Amino acid sequence: MDVKVLALLALLTMVLYTPRYTAKPISLVERCWCRSTLHTVPQRSIREIKFLHTPNCPFQVIAKLKNNREVCINPKTKWLQQYLKNAISKIKKSRKRSD
Repeated sequence: MDVKVLALLALLTMVLYTPRYTAKPISLVERCWCRSTLHTVPQRSIREIKFLHTPNCPFQVIAKLKNNREVCINPKTKWLQQYLKNAISKIKKSRKRSD
Protein backbone atom coordinates (compact mmCIF):
# COMPACT_ATOMS: atom_id res chain seq x y z
CA MET A 1 0.00 0.00 0.00
CA ASP A 2 1.05 3.55 -0.60
CA VAL A 3 2.55 5.40 2.37
CA LYS A 4 0.24 8.40 1.83
CA VAL A 5 -2.86 6.20 1.99
CA LEU A 6 -1.61 4.56 5.21
CA ALA A 7 -0.90 7.96 6.76
CA LEU A 8 -4.37 9.21 5.79
CA LEU A 9 -6.02 6.11 7.26
CA ALA A 10 -4.03 6.49 10.48
CA LEU A 11 -5.03 10.15 10.75
CA LEU A 12 -8.71 9.39 10.13
CA THR A 13 -8.63 6.60 12.71
CA MET A 14 -7.13 8.95 15.30
CA VAL A 15 -9.74 11.62 14.63
CA LEU A 16 -12.64 9.19 14.82
CA TYR A 17 -11.53 7.51 18.03
CA THR A 18 -10.36 10.58 19.94
CA PRO A 19 -12.54 11.03 23.05
CA ARG A 20 -14.92 13.97 22.96
CA TYR A 21 -14.79 16.26 25.96
CA THR A 22 -18.17 17.27 27.36
CA ALA A 23 -16.90 19.78 29.89
CA LYS A 24 -18.05 23.32 29.34
CA PRO A 25 -15.72 26.30 29.42
CA ILE A 26 -15.54 28.03 32.79
CA SER A 27 -17.41 31.07 31.51
CA LEU A 28 -20.42 28.88 30.65
CA VAL A 29 -20.30 26.90 33.89
CA GLU A 30 -20.42 30.03 36.04
CA ARG A 31 -23.30 31.56 34.10
CA CYS A 32 -26.68 31.61 35.85
CA TRP A 33 -29.20 29.20 34.39
CA CYS A 34 -32.25 31.17 35.40
CA ARG A 35 -32.38 34.63 33.93
CA SER A 36 -36.11 34.92 34.53
CA THR A 37 -38.45 32.88 36.71
CA LEU A 38 -42.09 31.86 36.59
CA HIS A 39 -44.43 32.42 39.51
CA THR A 40 -47.21 30.14 38.34
CA VAL A 41 -46.37 26.59 37.32
CA PRO A 42 -49.02 23.94 37.94
CA GLN A 43 -47.56 21.35 40.31
CA ARG A 44 -49.24 18.48 38.45
CA SER A 45 -47.31 19.37 35.28
CA ILE A 46 -43.90 19.01 37.00
CA ARG A 47 -42.00 15.76 36.53
CA GLU A 48 -38.76 16.64 38.34
CA ILE A 49 -37.30 19.53 40.36
CA LYS A 50 -33.62 20.44 40.49
CA PHE A 51 -32.02 22.91 42.87
CA LEU A 52 -28.90 24.73 41.72
CA HIS A 53 -26.54 26.87 43.68
CA THR A 54 -23.68 28.45 41.80
CA PRO A 55 -21.24 30.91 43.40
CA ASN A 56 -22.29 34.08 41.57
CA CYS A 57 -26.01 33.34 41.21
CA PRO A 58 -28.95 33.30 43.59
CA PHE A 59 -30.64 30.03 44.57
CA GLN A 60 -32.18 28.56 41.41
CA VAL A 61 -35.03 26.09 41.04
CA ILE A 62 -35.43 24.34 37.70
CA ALA A 63 -38.51 22.26 37.00
CA LYS A 64 -38.66 19.69 34.24
CA LEU A 65 -42.22 19.51 33.01
CA LYS A 66 -44.03 16.45 31.68
CA ASN A 67 -43.63 17.79 28.14
CA ASN A 68 -39.79 17.76 28.71
CA ARG A 69 -39.59 21.56 28.82
CA GLU A 70 -37.42 23.06 31.57
CA VAL A 71 -38.52 26.23 33.32
CA CYS A 72 -37.16 28.24 36.21
CA ILE A 73 -39.45 28.70 39.17
CA ASN A 74 -39.23 31.62 41.55
CA PRO A 75 -37.89 30.16 44.84
CA LYS A 76 -40.23 32.45 46.82
CA THR A 77 -43.38 30.83 45.37
CA LYS A 78 -45.62 29.75 48.28
CA TRP A 79 -46.19 26.14 47.21
CA LEU A 80 -42.46 25.68 46.60
CA GLN A 81 -41.62 27.10 50.05
CA GLN A 82 -44.09 24.64 51.61
CA TYR A 83 -42.63 21.79 49.54
CA LEU A 84 -39.13 22.62 50.80
CA LYS A 85 -40.31 22.84 54.44
CA ASN A 86 -41.98 19.43 54.15
CA ALA A 87 -38.90 17.90 52.55
CA ILE A 88 -36.60 19.30 55.25
CA SER A 89 -38.86 18.10 58.07
CA LYS A 90 -39.06 14.64 56.47
CA ILE A 91 -35.26 14.48 56.33
CA LYS A 92 -34.97 15.57 59.96
CA LYS A 93 -37.48 12.92 61.07
CA SER A 94 -35.66 10.17 59.22
CA ARG A 95 -32.35 11.22 60.78
CA LYS A 96 -33.87 11.17 64.29
CA ARG A 97 -35.16 7.63 63.70
CA SER A 98 -31.76 6.38 62.56
CA ASP A 99 -29.97 7.86 65.60
